[in-house]
Amino acid sequence: MASSGNAVVRVAAVGDLHCTKASRGTLQPLFLKITQAADVLVLCGDLTDYGLPEEAQVLVGEIMASGRIPTLAVLGNHDYESGRPNEVRQVLIEAGMQVLDGESCELHGIGFAGAKGFAGGFGRGTLGAWGEPAVKQFVQEAIDEAMKLESALARLRTERRIAVLHYAPIRQTVEGEPIEIFPYLGCSRLEDPLNRYPVTAVVHGHAHNGTPEGRTDRGVPVYNVSAPLLRKTFPDRPPFRLIEVDTSPARNAEATTDVPA
Repeated sequence: MASSGNAVVRVAAVGDLHCTKASRGTLQPLFLKITQAADVLVLCGDLTDYGLPEEAQVLVGEIMASGRIPTLAVLGNHDYESGRPNEVRQVLIEAGMQVLDGESCELHGIGFAGAKGFAGGFGRGTLGAWGEPAVKQFVQEAIDEAMKLESALARLRTERRIAVLHYAPIRQTVEGEPIEIFPYLGCSRLEDPLNRYPVTAVVHGHAHNGTPEGRTDRGVPVYNVSAPLLRKTFPDRPPFRLIEVDTSPARNAEATTDVPA
């Protein structure tokens, strides 16, 4: 792990852990490797399988048993399944994590802006707010999540910024999934804030069979850090993505290097 005086900060990102009550003891090896390799841990949603606070307690126990580094998270759709996302969030907060839902924070000189995101499709296929009230409500949810991300980015004053999502903001990182479900895996509305504010990198999960990386229209790297995808794509590496960010003032704010975990 880098020292606090090191200008290079190593950010470990992973999503879709789907922790259950039976996961106790199974995630500790992963978190131990992350603690040894990284300065910051970012969790990209679907932390639990059924959105139960008991599952969140197991996850917290696995993380704390492996040593502690600053940890932040966004929730995913699975974390809402049982209608208890606030309880899940509270378990994480009480364990010392920062849970972002339209908020931002700064760790080791890097600004993090986070939101869950939502579905809706990409490019010309993005669903529009027209027709039945149910369709308009669906689209409004996507707009609201994009506005949360934009608000979080707008509050940051750091030169280096990482956007944290669960749903994908671009089509590239969901390619590999059945095309029929692309609209449910993310939404181009989430890319709009990323094109308006300078961002060093973006991390998300959700698409278990997608593509590990892509770029926004402005060339910002986007990493799909879904644990099932990383296990399949990099079977010889632990399932998390490690990103090096040089925070020294003399370096370009866009400089970021993805390195093997």
